[in-house]
Amino acid sequence: MVIKTDELPAAAPADSAREHGSQTGGKGRPGAAEPPSVMLLNGDCPESLKKEEGAAELPRENGLDEGEPGDETTGQEVIVIQDTGFSVKILAPGIEPFSLQVSPQEMVQEIHQVLMDREDTCHRTCFSLHLDGNMLDHFSELRSVEGLQEGSVLRVVEEPYTVREARIHVRHVRDLLKSLDPSDAFNGVDCNSLSFLSVFTDGDLGDSGKRKKGLEMDPIDCTPPEYILPGSRERPLCPLQPQNRDWKPLQCLKVLTMSGWNPPPGNRKMHGDLMYLFVITAEDRQVSITASTRGFYLNQSTAYHFNPKPASPRFLSHSLVELLNQISPTFKKNFAVLQKKRVQRHPFERIATPFQVYSWTAPQAEHAMDCVRAEDAYTSRLGYEEHIPGQTRDWNEELQTTRELPRKNLPERLLRERAIFKVHSDFTAAATRGAMAVIDGNVMAINPSEETKMQMFIWNNIFFSLGFDVRDHYKDFGGDVAAYVAPTNDLNGVRTYNAVDVEGLYTLGTVVVDYRGYRVTAQSIIPGILERDQEQSVIYGSIDFGKTVVSHPRYLELLERTSRPLKILRHRVLNDRDEEVELCSSVECKGIIGNDGRHYILDLLRTFPPDLNFLPVPGEELPEECTRAGFPRAHRHKLCCLRQELVDAFVEHRYLLFMKLAALQLMQQKASKVENPTSLENGGLSPSESKPEDPLGSEVGSQEEGGSASGLAKVKELAETIASDDGTADPRSREVIRNACKAVGSISSTAFDIRFNPDIFSPGVRFPESCQDEVRDQKQLLKDAAAFLLSCQIPGLVKDCTDHAVLPMDGATLAEVMRQRGINMRYLGKVLDLVLRSPARDQLDHIYKIGIGELITRSAKHIFKTYLQGVELSGLSAAISHFLNCFLSSYPNPVAHLPADELLSKKRNKRRKNRPPGAAGDTAWAVMTPQELWKNICQEAKNYFDFSLECDSVDQAVETYGLQKITLLREISLKTGIQILLKEYSFDSRHKPAFTEEDVLNIFPVVKHVNPKASDAFHFFQSGQAKVQQGFLKEGCELINEALNLFNNVYGAMHVEICACLRLLARLHYIMGDYAEALSNQQKAVLMSERVMGIEHPNTIQEYMHLALYCFASSQLSTALSLLYRARYLMLLVFGEDHPEMALLDNNIGLVLHGVMEYDLSLRFLENALAVSTKYHGPKALKVALSHHLVARVYESKAEFRSALQHEKEGYTIYKTQLGEDHEKTKESSEYLKCLTQQAVALQRTMNEIYRNGSSANIPPLKFTAPSMASVLEQLNVINGILFIPLR
Repeated sequence: MVIKTDELPAAAPADSAREHGSQTGGKGRPGAAEPPSVMLLNGDCPESLKKEEGAAELPRENGLDEGEPGDETTGQEVIVIQDTGFSVKILAPGIEPFSLQVSPQEMVQEIHQVLMDREDTCHRTCFSLHLDGNMLDHFSELRSVEGLQEGSVLRVVEEPYTVREARIHVRHVRDLLKSLDPSDAFNGVDCNSLSFLSVFTDGDLGDSGKRKKGLEMDPIDCTPPEYILPGSRERPLCPLQPQNRDWKPLQCLKVLTMSGWNPPPGNRKMHGDLMYLFVITAEDRQVSITASTRGFYLNQSTAYHFNPKPASPRFLSHSLVELLNQISPTFKKNFAVLQKKRVQRHPFERIATPFQVYSWTAPQAEHAMDCVRAEDAYTSRLGYEEHIPGQTRDWNEELQTTRELPRKNLPERLLRERAIFKVHSDFTAAATRGAMAVIDGNVMAINPSEETKMQMFIWNNIFFSLGFDVRDHYKDFGGDVAAYVAPTNDLNGVRTYNAVDVEGLYTLGTVVVDYRGYRVTAQSIIPGILERDQEQSVIYGSIDFGKTVVSHPRYLELLERTSRPLKILRHRVLNDRDEEVELCSSVECKGIIGNDGRHYILDLLRTFPPDLNFLPVPGEELPEECTRAGFPRAHRHKLCCLRQELVDAFVEHRYLLFMKLAALQLMQQKASKVENPTSLENGGLSPSESKPEDPLGSEVGSQEEGGSASGLAKVKELAETIASDDGTADPRSREVIRNACKAVGSISSTAFDIRFNPDIFSPGVRFPESCQDEVRDQKQLLKDAAAFLLSCQIPGLVKDCTDHAVLPMDGATLAEVMRQRGINMRYLGKVLDLVLRSPARDQLDHIYKIGIGELITRSAKHIFKTYLQGVELSGLSAAISHFLNCFLSSYPNPVAHLPADELLSKKRNKRRKNRPPGAAGDTAWAVMTPQELWKNICQEAKNYFDFSLECDSVDQAVETYGLQKITLLREISLKTGIQILLKEYSFDSRHKPAFTEEDVLNIFPVVKHVNPKASDAFHFFQSGQAKVQQGFLKEGCELINEALNLFNNVYGAMHVEICACLRLLARLHYIMGDYAEALSNQQKAVLMSERVMGIEHPNTIQEYMHLALYCFASSQLSTALSLLYRARYLMLLVFGEDHPEMALLDNNIGLVLHGVMEYDLSLRFLENALAVSTKYHGPKALKVALSHHLVARVYESKAEFRSALQHEKEGYTIYKTQLGEDHEKTKESSEYLKCLTQQAVALQRTMNEIYRNGSSANIPPLKFTAPSMASVLEQLNVINGILFIPLR
């Protein structure tokens, strides 16, 4: 559906969630995601009803900053947005009246959306709603409609069409016809993405019928496919995207397309003809249809003869569907079935995602005729869509206006954040389309006479530039390489300034798109910038890296407000005339006042301080930690910056140091003012609870509110007194603070305040003589920060990995874990070195494998980028398949595989006739060999990551490092945007290459953009988590429900953060015993994770595991198993078998199989889990003891008591040594051992009896009991860490 958002003015963006009623208002609607009865926080309190009085309680500025979100006031504050809903009756032509639940703050527009989605009214688009004969305005809120109340009757009135409405109608009908067709998701269009959960759950999970089936324990087929069993070597690709039954689409029509007779001639226009359609029905009848102002009817035209007169009968219908129903029985039947199926699908399978997710594999699909897609392809060249009012959108105006919306209270902030998010996701989509059009050559440059690399483009009010060093701008910084990283650094700067969100300071909408080896930066356009010269426009900063520098008081004032949260020091530099200029950012940051009077800042590529480990400066010595690790190393460019996370961690680290130093000194003074000095000793670490990077920029002193009231509080108090400088503090205390400040490098001597000067070590920047001391201190601070990364952050990361506090499963999750700690990817080699040297090297095996795979695929990506730039469009699939063969195939010389050769040579001859020499089709890419590529990969790994790979072919890499080719294929495809055909590839064949050019289906852009946040919702989410950790489940649950509500309000229905919210809610409901609710929330979490993060993203794998547990608890055993098998398959594909998480997964599978009495199968999984646990947690870990116990239980069920005893003894020994004799776990284990021994003895007696007396023996029946479901569930809970076990 294209019209959802375009109908709205920028100030009131719709979100696609609302049209499915999954918002606060959509209670009783068909297709509503859930009845939000759970949503009302204090649903029963009278405040929720008196919304008028409620509104008056909102004067608190930023309610969430002062109190803890969750105190009473915030509760009421939220209730205001959830006005109680009411129901109205809808009368639509031709169907029974029905009632609809609405909420007062919905717009009339949203009722339209619901009707366009409902099964019985979905074919209408051009109608208005009337109340008592008065037409309702599309954009008015329901509460502002007079006389609208519980039980009001809204009449649906058909309106006359216009060309625009007719187009929208045809589009909508096309969407309805294609609603089950996944091709848009495979092709990565219109924010569609894939989801396969329903294949494994067979429809919805909440069916009562399913429950019964599971309970009766009908024989369930539990045997997984061979490739899922432990120890299997094969890693097939096809099961990644199983065929969904609903995808074999019911054919309603053969063709629906625009007729060649469009547009109608003048005299027909005056008869009301708007456009003509051509249809071939499923019965092969060809008809021409006129769309007129009154509706759709058949005309007498044929393909070659124009006769616009109505046919007889003409079947005039207001909707195209009604017309087609009359002329084609097949259409009528199939369309009805299709709509039924469409409405039965979970809303989360069909709602658009906020940003496009691309799939790296796709099955072979037939290409079908599609009038809407064809039309889109033409209009996108022009850069405007006809169904948007006012043609092109003024992106800059929209982005900045949404930022200016008021934000005094919660409802205002929600509206503002929702508008910002909506415009950002629209802008990202438009920028991505534009960037692809630019690289594909479909956009005319604004400077067409210059060479290709220097060209710039404007399309759809967005400015595009390529990531090359034009005009030697980055000559001193590393040329093209620097020009390639500058856009991402700039994007990080934009992200940061947006997050600080200072009123009056504006950044440009920025999106960085990597496509076909090129990097394109898309930016919104500052009004008036194109008319004037850059020299005149810049009134702050420098356009030549610090030779000429200017400043401006208003910019200094605005940037001063960002300096505390961003830790940027206000400093002075010299310009070319040796005058001092004051700045509060790096020199490259430029300030331009647009024609709209707004203060813009751009070129934020050095917002953060430089990383000295990669910036050798002659005459500067780095600290010993750095030199020991082989730093400084010259990098390819000089734009290496520290990450914001590192700066924050460093400052926090220094803050702790500051508090300790001050406390120590106070203790030594033993002054009379200090009361009980001994209380200081245990206060050493309390400030770790405070977060110095307080985004609100509050005074340092007040950052400690959560801190413990130990002796350190004295220091804090003292620091506050001195900072406020009212002379009450005694001079000796001042001395204490001054010394501590000096020791940690604080810029103030009265309070802790660390800031960085981003211009230090910037080539071309000079500082005044008077600042030399400050500059010296700043240089030292930067060296300390570089050392801190190596001595604290990287070892901290390795320790977290050893303790399994973080469990990356693929390259992306490893990168995320590194970045959270402020470690840039260029340190990957160092991380791997440390892993290799770690005493717990075996427990880090998975990290090492992921790291090596990441290193190889990143190096290959760097090579692939330049490789692709030499390929012309017609050779793209051949070139990519050739590269993949060199990278992954065991075939020794894949050069021979060039089917396009004869094509190229013919072309070349033709070209030579009419082209100047030198412009011949360049096929340099065709001569690459696997040996050469792997040599380059190893060289790249050494140069970029400083890591020596020991492999000269893919097979050697796989052998040496234990990697999987399928995993490498997934990683390289995700990083470069390649989409390949879903089939089994024979990577190891030495007789034919693995890939042919037919296997490369597409190449997608890789897009980096800003992710606007829902701040209030996030506060609620965090305080909900805190409450849960303190054990207040009910309160936590309410807060998280509230957060979910607010997230929905800002992001719409689909977002990564909503996914986290749903997962936590499901877990809470499960712990509180509400399995059905847990199941429903977790199902949504899985669907959302598949849609937003990807069907095989590690997060999705985890969600599958949680869902399986809740299914088991709800007695849906076969579903639980198929979900666990799916999770295991995905993990094998993404990483392989040897991962600590696999132990948990196999324990789960083994337990469920034990529960359904598949003992031998169960043992295969449990014993694999035991082996993996022993490897990763060490043979003495409690997890291993638990694993032994689970294996013992299965052996007991099989009556193999000797094996059972052996395993239980192992477990018992671990418990005894780890926890001591008296711990309940040790006692439990010892009891179980006794029980086993008794059973073993009983069995032996029986056997002896049989031997002695033969068949006449009197045998007491043996008690072999199948495990009860309850006991299996209890064990499942224990291994999944659900119950609060008093182990630690």
